[in-house]
Amino acid sequence: MFRLWAKMISENRLLKETCLEDAGKDTRTHKVFRALEEACVQFDLSRPIWLDKNIAEFKRYSKTRFTADNFIEPIDFDYLEIHIIEED
Repeated sequence: MFRLWAKMISENRLLKETCLEDAGKDTRTHKVFRALEEACVQFDLSRPIWLDKNIAEFKRYSKTRFTADNFIEPIDFDYLEIHIIEED
């Protein structure tokens, strides 16, 4: 089972959170992108752009933060954090 935790943070306070699961046989990358897209739909956000910093962080820690630099539209929170909490 693959589980990804997504949370919106503003001023060190949790605004919204969701835990998304995927039991499919797809690759880790596809599962991450699908879960991130689903989290953005739930939070009513545009999808963030993956910068080199995010890719390196995610590869190393299975966790990254998307700040205002990652979004095309203005955001009303400090960052969106995703974290893999369980992998097959």
